[in-house]
Amino acid sequence: MSSLPPRDIGFARLDTDRLARTGDPEVVLASHKTPQQTVASLRELAAAHQGRAVLATRCDEPTRAACRGEFPAARIDDEGQTVVVGPVPAPRGTVAVVTAGTSDLPVAHEAMVTAEVFGTNPTLIPDVGVAGLHRLLAEVDRLAVVDAIVAIAGSDGAMPGVLAGLVGTPVIAVPTSVGYGTSLGGLAALLTMLNACAPGLTVVNIDNGFGAAVAAARIARRVGQTQ
Repeated sequence: MSSLPPRDIGFARLDTDRLARTGDPEVVLASHKTPQQTVASLRELAAAHQGRAVLATRCDEPTRAACRGEFPAARIDDEGQTVVVGPVPAPRGTVAVVTAGTSDLPVAHEAMVTAEVFGTNPTLIPDVGVAGLHRLLAEVDRLAVVDAIVAIAGSDGAMPGVLAGLVGTPVIAVPTSVGYGTSLGGLAALLTMLNACAPGLTVVNIDNGFGAAVAAARIARRVGQTQ
């Protein structure tokens, strides 16, 4: 295992050794950073990992504008608030990103971009929540053959538990802060998912499409290695 020292850029010490340790470069969380701090972090990470995409998440509009100016070739997703600099790796394994409703799409976009940057082939299956269960049932055959699933739902948060009872694919659930008052900003969905009776359902924090996609991508890559 290598042990490169952190790259000190004044306001941060970038973990340029993370790619060697884990297979993935450090990701910049732009939330609560200035646009200039995010740009500087991406610039240094891109220089340290030439030929490999680096990612920033939770990029607000001023940050995305600054990234457009600094990195003309960057891939910027306004809905998912992500910025990707550099080429994504060749995909190994498949990930399905499934949403219960259209309102969950910002989290889904974050997950889709993350899954691609982390070296998998993602597919989006939107708007298959339990209010119209036939929509989810129509996708079961597709979902049964992917390597990992990110299942995203707000309101009652029921869809991931239903899905985990229909397929043997690993399901990683993401509660979202979508819904009316008693959804409590995603807490109701989180508790539903944590208490799901379908075995094997894994749950991440509210709105954490990034974390779910990282876990799904690492599962899918391992599966992809053996095929």
